Amino acid sequence: KDMKNEIENEIISLNTEFEGKDTEFVLKTMLNRFNSSITLASSLGAEDQVLTYLCSKINPNMDIFVLDTGRLNPETYEVMEESRKAYNINYRVFYPNQEKVEQLASTKGLFSFYESIDNRKECCNIRKVEPLGRALSGKKAWITGLRKQQSVTRTDLAIAQWDDTFNLIKFNPLANWSEDDIWTFIKEHNIPYNRLHDQGFPSIGCAPCTRAIKPGEDLRAGRWWWETPEQKECGLHVVDGKLVPKRNHG
Repeated sequence: KDMKNEIENEIISLNTEFEGKDTEFVLKTMLNRFNSSITLASSLGAEDQVLTYLCSKINPNMDIFVLDTGRLNPETYEVMEESRKAYNINYRVFYPNQEKVEQLASTKGLFSFYESIDNRKECCNIRKVEPLGRALSGKKAWITGLRKQQSVTRTDLAIAQWDDTFNLIKFNPLANWSEDDIWTFIKEHNIPYNRLHDQGFPSIGCAPCTRAIKPGEDLRAGRWWWETPEQKECGLHVVDGKLVPKRNHG
């Protein structure tokens, strides 16, 4: 219990320290404090490209990882290679467990995730959550590109949170950025970005589960579009093993 109180106090103190500060200050503070025990998760979407640019500037040897689910779009691999060369970084790339993928495909086919939420979560678990556990192994903190504006499940997002699933601190330095902030920054700094964004994809995920959105649609409407907005999380961002919308997890 003391440990839990200590962690809660640290998170409160970090959020207080970050209040009103710019993103670069937040990142510098986190990178200095956690050194090699912090990592950046990149889906190679616009937000993560902003963070890759900022983190590489602060620490050229910053640890950045990508989960290659085996179902990514060609454009995602292209921006990954472009970024690798632009920032001279070697991404740590994590693939799903081959046996589990083979078993899933053999028993349920290649599109079982369209059939039910349980099936979709099973696929996400195999292709994303288990590899994420390996990517975060030995780390004390991780950085994500989550923003409050992205979805109804993220409105209470704080910059520093405790991640119950993986038992480490999760930082969301872009929590308060708007979509306009992201794109203005990308253009100002000539940051490589995923060409899917030009085709109407605000959010980058697996090819069969991500589509372009129509004008006026919610930013997350293109992810798992066959489900209701409250169910649209892949299991990477959960509380106590469950998705809990509309609650402050900080």
